Amino acid sequence: MSVETEPTVRSWTEGNVGVLVLNRPRVLNALDEQMIRAMHRNLEGWATDDAVTAVWVHGAGEKGLCAGGDIRAVREAVRAGELEAAMEFFGEEYALDALVADYPKPYVAWMDGVVMGGGVGISGHGSQRLVTERTRIAMPETIIGFFPDVGALWLLSRAPGELGTHLALSGTSAGGADAIALGLADAMVASSAREEVRAHLRRVAAGGDPLAVAAWRPDPAHTITDETSDLAGQRAWIDECYAGSDVATILRRLRECSDPGAAAAAAAIEARSPHSLAVTLEALRRAGEMSVSEVLTQDLTLARSVIAHADFDEGVRAQLVDKDRRPQWSHSHPDQLTRHDVLSAFGHQGSS
Repeated sequence: MSVETEPTVRSWTEGNVGVLVLNRPRVLNALDEQMIRAMHRNLEGWATDDAVTAVWVHGAGEKGLCAGGDIRAVREAVRAGELEAAMEFFGEEYALDALVADYPKPYVAWMDGVVMGGGVGISGHGSQRLVTERTRIAMPETIIGFFPDVGALWLLSRAPGELGTHLALSGTSAGGADAIALGLADAMVASSAREEVRAHLRRVAAGGDPLAVAAWRPDPAHTITDETSDLAGQRAWIDECYAGSDVATILRRLRECSDPGAAAAAAAIEARSPHSLAVTLEALRRAGEMSVSEVLTQDLTLARSVIAHADFDEGVRAQLVDKDRRPQWSHSHPDQLTRHDVLSAFGHQGSS
């Protein structure tokens, strides 16, 4: 007797709206290849379906949209000598992110609860990004010897001042109001109003006016406008400390700054892989002059080199496998890395 299991991505249409639900709530809807392919297949189909005029995406369960990609599986593939299998995952994930960024129809992402790593890729590039009072958004990859990928550096490089640099290096999480201030989201909506907001989208889509659908915004009755961004209020020390392209200098400034937030940021950064920090900062500065597509291409180059680096294996071990939170990085401090160490991660992009 076969045992039926729930699909990891549920999809259907509600009137003229295509609905995608990430459906692995026990692992906070972490993305695997099967989910990525299912999302891509549905989105491609709806893109050319005249009956579908908008797309809605949310995560199953009560904890969040998506906690990221299945990075332990990537580590296992690398350890088994299957680098190309690991790269296939990233290639498909980034292709999905590119599809979201260039989607020809309104793409509404419900960013309630935890939105991390790959979850940012499938939401932050959408055309209408809705956060709630429960949102916690982060790109914490430097703690596992990786880097903020999925095109997130394109978004973070365009955040006001050095707020994006702060998030990229420290892994600091942002609330809903912070996400809007950073440019990672468009509006804050009450978490309890998800079904009402989706119903509102469905009613507008049913009207058949593509301009009205493209201009859709959540009903003001459900939006939250009185929340202020804590991060935006810390711009003074963040902008001063994170300027430039040298991690060691940034750390020195953070330690010398009198603001307690700077001391906390320094401690967070010092716990992370020096190699990942240096590569991330270089990639972030480059991303400021790139398109989304170019950043995703850069991400693919970096992913190949970074997952083969000792710090990735060690970081995933310490955080996700043994969970001792005591990684032994290949370098003890960012100032031990040479320019060649950093540029080698970029392949031909770093040879000039």
